[in-house]
Amino acid sequence: MGDNTNIVLTEAVYYILLSLTTPLHGYGIMQRTSELSRGRLVISAGTLYGAINTLLERGWIKQLFTAEDSRRKEYLITEDGKAVLRAELERLCELVVNGNKILNNK
Repeated sequence: MGDNTNIVLTEAVYYILLSLTTPLHGYGIMQRTSELSRGRLVISAGTLYGAINTLLERGWIKQLFTAEDSRRKEYLITEDGKAVLRAELERLCELVVNGNKILNNK
């Protein structure tokens, strides 16, 4: 695993990784990201599968092996992916804290 402290995730990648803390197939990921974002983020199939390929290449998710006759591929976040997700969560929390300090005097 490399240094994950300076990686900024897109919102779609953030929600895809968050969705994959439990095994899901492509359509399930699309549903879960929409559910987590309260319908604000709708990921198209093209965007999803492009992201899945990138996340697989980076080692942030892995494909789970299912029955040979199954056409649905399931994916799950890896430990490296969790580290990236945690680093992004810390970055986002810092943004909120600093925004509140300046805009709301909190």
